Amino acid sequence: MNKNANKTLNKDLTIGDPQTVLWKFCLPMFGSILFQQLYNIADSLVAGRFISENALAAVGNSYNITLIFIAFAFGCNIGCSVIVSQFFGAKDYCQMKTAVYTTLAASTVLCAVLMLSGFMFCDLLLVQMGTQPEILADSALYMDIYILGLPFLFFYNIATGIFSALGDSRTPFYFLAFSSTSNIAVDVLFVKCFHMGIAGVAWATFLCQGISCVLSILLILKRLAGIQTESGKTALFSSALLKKLAVIAIPSILQQSFISVGNIFIQSVINSFGISVTAGYSAAVKLNNLVITSFTTLGNGVSNFTAQNIGAGITDRVRSGRRAGLKLVWCICIPVVLLYICCGKYLLLLFMDSTSKEALLTGRQFLWILSPFYFVVSAKLVTDGVLRGAGAMKAFMAATFTDLILRVVLAFGFSSLFGAIGIWCAWPVGWTIATGMSVYFYNKMMPG
Repeated sequence: MNKNANKTLNKDLTIGDPQTVLWKFCLPMFGSILFQQLYNIADSLVAGRFISENALAAVGNSYNITLIFIAFAFGCNIGCSVIVSQFFGAKDYCQMKTAVYTTLAASTVLCAVLMLSGFMFCDLLLVQMGTQPEILADSALYMDIYILGLPFLFFYNIATGIFSALGDSRTPFYFLAFSSTSNIAVDVLFVKCFHMGIAGVAWATFLCQGISCVLSILLILKRLAGIQTESGKTALFSSALLKKLAVIAIPSILQQSFISVGNIFIQSVINSFGISVTAGYSAAVKLNNLVITSFTTLGNGVSNFTAQNIGAGITDRVRSGRRAGLKLVWCICIPVVLLYICCGKYLLLLFMDSTSKEALLTGRQFLWILSPFYFVVSAKLVTDGVLRGAGAMKAFMAATFTDLILRVVLAFGFSSLFGAIGIWCAWPVGWTIATGMSVYFYNKMMPG
């Protein structure tokens, strides 16, 4: 390996105090996901403040479908990240490079299939969700433009996974800090100055994410070229490595996509309560997803830490890494929970005006009910990170599907008894039971 070229860029997570190493690695990842979430938050914010309440509802309604595509990109990210981490920890740089090239090739095919499917079936799916007629056209337009940008979504996520696998969490942060803040400016430019409406927020995301994707892929290729291998030439594709990648990626894809499908069912229940409830949920769920996605990303950091140490044969560091991960997410939970409970109204007003009283009340109720349970779900996501990094995918899937099934079933049942508030109550129940399962599987895998 060319150590001089990479010692400040790539990070060996098998050396040093586990808590110090993990926190230094994960904190830039936390910053990165905050900026990543600004993409979707910016779309909703600009749609709600500068277009209309209907536009806010249309973006939120489309969001649950976009999560399906994100699930596939996330699965490719995780599959590549875990396998590359293991090879990087084992100092097997030739196999590491082949794993990267294999992921890029397989993801190209997968992305093409998803784009075709999206153009064919998204409109039908919007109708089946019970999308209100007054927002159907805007939802469909937003989705069409979003699907065009799927290659950028896929390859940017893969690049981020590779950076993380190499122990470099700072480079994705720099990319996202620049591109996401640019996205906000372009959102406002397209909507306020060019009067492009809902299409403006979609094209802004397309443009900014595209630039970020191209730059990150070019840097990854340059980074890999600077890592020397003993065997010289590296294979560009390996069916054996594809199978290893699939073992990690497919459960992760299923996890995220089934959650997204479950959210679509839940969205259909929410839509039955009218535009104002849909708009209030659309704003509040963006704030919720900002937190959950952040914890998921930190869980991914724990996966990289676990995978590198298992690849290096240092399994005793894994338990210390989990404890450090729990401390980190709980430190984040405290200010977030207080902010959402005490100041949720003012955060929601970023997306809507004060005249949207029913939408505002809906969003506040959502945050009041869910935010105290962030301490619970964050423990699950950190523990899931260890399970995934160790390759314990059956246990990981069992806990995830339990959470999903409970939330969907209870959302339907509770809504008939308690109205829209009943839907929000389904989240904490699913989170709590699934967290118990994840901790049980972890203790079974890592006794002592």
